[in-house]
Amino acid sequence: MQVIAQVHLGCNPWIALLLAIGVSAMVGLCVGALSFRYGLKGSYFALVTLAFAEVFRIVALSVAFTGAGVGLMLPLSESFSNMQFASRAGYVWLVLGLVTLALCTTAWLRHSRFGAYLQAVRDNEDAARAIGVDPFLVKLWATLISGALMGSGGAFYVQVFQYIDPGLAFGPHTSVEALVGAIVGGMGTLWGPVVGALTLHVLADVTRNLFGQLPGINMVVYGAVLVLIVMFMPRGISGSRFHLFKNSSKSPSIGKEHV
Repeated sequence: MQVIAQVHLGCNPWIALLLAIGVSAMVGLCVGALSFRYGLKGSYFALVTLAFAEVFRIVALSVAFTGAGVGLMLPLSESFSNMQFASRAGYVWLVLGLVTLALCTTAWLRHSRFGAYLQAVRDNEDAARAIGVDPFLVKLWATLISGALMGSGGAFYVQVFQYIDPGLAFGPHTSVEALVGAIVGGMGTLWGPVVGALTLHVLADVTRNLFGQLPGINMVVYGAVLVLIVMFMPRGISGSRFHLFKNSSKSPSIGKEHV
């Protein structure tokens, strides 16, 4: 939406950013409403979101205003008002601002009443409904917030690379990478998605540099490491460290055991 608003509507990039966040939030709301209306949850909901992404990709390939199979390119005009910077430092500060906003939102969710509703619905929808929580409404708000955050990330990507096509926007790699990052970092934790994203990118760069001369080997090593992380660290990197620290703080010392 960011690039469409700029190329076809002539919007200022900062206004287009807000528009992209709003449209992404509404798309998340619509997908959630259709999915939760028919009782989809867990892995079935994840599959449905991937299916919707594929539908959007096919539609984007078929219409002219998205650039169809060619994609859309932003014209280069380096200035703060155009959200294009002469050095990488400007983009670094921008992404740090977006990440900080996302972390603040997540921290608020962890300590708010709505966050308690989310945990109750996650643990047991029937029990949450019995105490007066509406699981359907809570999950709708969750998909809306998630869509808004992903929309801001997509808008930032367009401004950095100045090009987007349906495969980059809605391809399965994009959706899977977002899910895997949260799983590797630790779902339900504040820093988990950040740690997971950094781990995946560092791992991808290391395997590419070490095994890039052998086609496909870097992806095999990359996949094997991910499998090992999921097998031996099911709580993710952040979740496992928190769990170990929590258990060690509760375990009695040797001296107390002898007493």
